[in-house]
Amino acid sequence: MTLLAREAGRGRRPASRNLTHELRETLGQAIVGERFEGPFPTEFELAKQHGLSRSVTREAVKMLTAKGLLSARRRVGTVIQPRERWNLLDPDVLRWLLQREFSLELLKHFTELRLAIEPTAARLAALNATRQSIARIAEGLTRMEAAESGEGSALEADIDFHVAILAAAANPFYLQFEELIRTALSRSIAFTNHFGGTANLKEHGDVLRAIAAQDADGADLAMRVLIDNVLALIRRASAEGFEPA
Repeated sequence: MTLLAREAGRGRRPASRNLTHELRETLGQAIVGERFEGPFPTEFELAKQHGLSRSVTREAVKMLTAKGLLSARRRVGTVIQPRERWNLLDPDVLRWLLQREFSLELLKHFTELRLAIEPTAARLAALNATRQSIARIAEGLTRMEAAESGEGSALEADIDFHVAILAAAANPFYLQFEELIRTALSRSIAFTNHFGGTANLKEHGDVLRAIAAQDADGADLAMRVLIDNVLALIRRASAEGFEPA
């Protein structure tokens, strides 16, 4: 069924913006999933295949080009870029990659990236956090504790805890990592909870207490310990031959 037909089947008039994003999603998943055989289709071919206008198709291709998945070459046309050219920090690209091949190796790479981001974010939060931002971090921890008794989602609470620390750092560049952290943590935390049990509330509490006490070194160390323990869990899972579904 074409994208246009799906829109019509939902009983609403197709909006070019919605169609563009749907086509971007469809093509992005196909590219990352290596489902294209041979040359990437031309805009004319894509428009015909999906029952869309050339303008919608062109905009979707531009979006994927901006994410590093495609490139336009003179006399060659649009081609799929090799994986090393993909913008892996783009939340859409990361999500498509996680959907395709969520492995311990990919989880290790992401967790190592967290080590480069979150301890310093916690340090900055200890220096810059307001009462409101600290309360937001504390709310995440409270919800994590409640989830231990079956109240609410432990996964969502844990993600919100980490995202709240990025916000508390009061650095606009760290806020750019929010969607990346949300996307990847949704799989990372699900793995750690499945393989190693529920999240370590004491370790999360240590991070919060250091931030609230304006202890920058302590906040940095506490977050580093938390993430190092995730890496240790990944190494143990790898040694035991465990692979996430």
